[in-house]
Amino acid sequence: MSDWEPVIGLEIHAQLATESKLFCACPTTFGAPANHQTCPVCMGMPGQLPVLNRKAVEFAVRLGSAVGATVHGTSIFSRKNYFYPDLPKGSQISHFDKPICTGGGVWITTEERGRRFIRLNRIHMEEDAGMSAHLRSGSSAVDLNRAGVPLCEIVTEPDVRSSAEAIAYMKVMRSILRYTAVSDGNMEEGSFRCDANVSIRRVETEPLGTRVELKNINSFRFVGQAIDFEVARQSEVLDGGGTVTQETRRWDPKLGISTFMRSKEDAHDYRFFPEPDLGPLVLDPQWVEAIAESLPELAEARARRLVAELGLPLYDAEVLTAERPLADYYERTVALSGGDPGSAKALSNWVMGELLRMLKDAELGIEESPISPEHLVELVALIASGDISGKIGKRVFEALWSGDLSPAEVVEARGWKQVSDTGAIEREIRAVLEANAGQVAAYRGGKTKIFGFFVGQVMKATRGQANPGLVNELLRKLLDE
Repeated sequence: MSDWEPVIGLEIHAQLATESKLFCACPTTFGAPANHQTCPVCMGMPGQLPVLNRKAVEFAVRLGSAVGATVHGTSIFSRKNYFYPDLPKGSQISHFDKPICTGGGVWITTEERGRRFIRLNRIHMEEDAGMSAHLRSGSSAVDLNRAGVPLCEIVTEPDVRSSAEAIAYMKVMRSILRYTAVSDGNMEEGSFRCDANVSIRRVETEPLGTRVELKNINSFRFVGQAIDFEVARQSEVLDGGGTVTQETRRWDPKLGISTFMRSKEDAHDYRFFPEPDLGPLVLDPQWVEAIAESLPELAEARARRLVAELGLPLYDAEVLTAERPLADYYERTVALSGGDPGSAKALSNWVMGELLRMLKDAELGIEESPISPEHLVELVALIASGDISGKIGKRVFEALWSGDLSPAEVVEARGWKQVSDTGAIEREIRAVLEANAGQVAAYRGGKTKIFGFFVGQVMKATRGQANPGLVNELLRKLLDE
């Protein structure tokens, strides 16, 4: 076991789900041609004044309320000054010493350390910078479509102790952002990015080590890999008698290493000062309260309710509530089935099993599911009533995926109704036993493990439509004659 303990703080940059930028009317649509969503305001032309996007403020308040933060009645925008090619104004408008939200936190669960509370330091609003692309020719290009896009930066206290906890925290936070519709949390499109501040210290000691920032990591897996690499790198440096330097490093997922990017700046390096073109942001307390009251039931509370009301295993409930559209779909099926706990578990199995598997294979979201909640409930009811077997149910499910018929219509059209006629099943069993006299003798001689062979033969003979319970019951009776 290593003598070093990681101490990690995370900064998530979440793009707010507004149609226009933070201080101008330019659209925020992803994938537009380079530099086609710009104007004199977000380009920083002389004499152009920013106008704050009210919807962005509402989203920040909604997020702060969802994580139990204090939403401050007054906050101050500051100007963060630094030079970079994709920053057209040479500065960035951001909250500094008086952010919109402070405090709060979220619960996470990992196998390693169980359930823990990760405290938040602050949530502040800021405008995004543009994007630089380094070309093979050796030159660089700049796309300023993202310049001015509204962000919330969500900053934790240094409470995270492993890459697993970092990933768990990021998943919880993205779920909250999506449940509240504050952000789509799309990592591939850059609307959910993470910086990790990593240091190490001797286990169970109080002083914190020198932190290194890992910048703009865009997947859960890469965050985990980058943190693990950085902890190992710092351990090796300190074990060798060296000193960890405060710096910013870039993660290279192809090489699996971090590389030096720049010396880490402190706040004074940015020369923060109050933004002269924006007055204090003052919020109406009643407006803030109304936003808080409009919050939906979040994933954790929803999962606990499903466990309490329907008796679902916690694992099922957490999977089903991880994304709001999936939870809505599942709860719609439960409501259609009358809220019966037995049906709820069967529906959970189908949603978590066949439905999610086929959606993943087809690269579809739950909102695009070809199988409606109504049809899934009807399918489960057909199995519960004995009209079809579970095996036939999977074939019906596949037929529903690519057709317009209802489950009952599929069963009728394809002749898949389960055979529960005792006489008909007994005739098939006798035919199987007569055709396999040697196996019958072996079974009656004590080799009872071949019972499954007979079941398989009967089900094959009936094209899988015989009632499995009746098959087992009658087969044992006839074999014991």
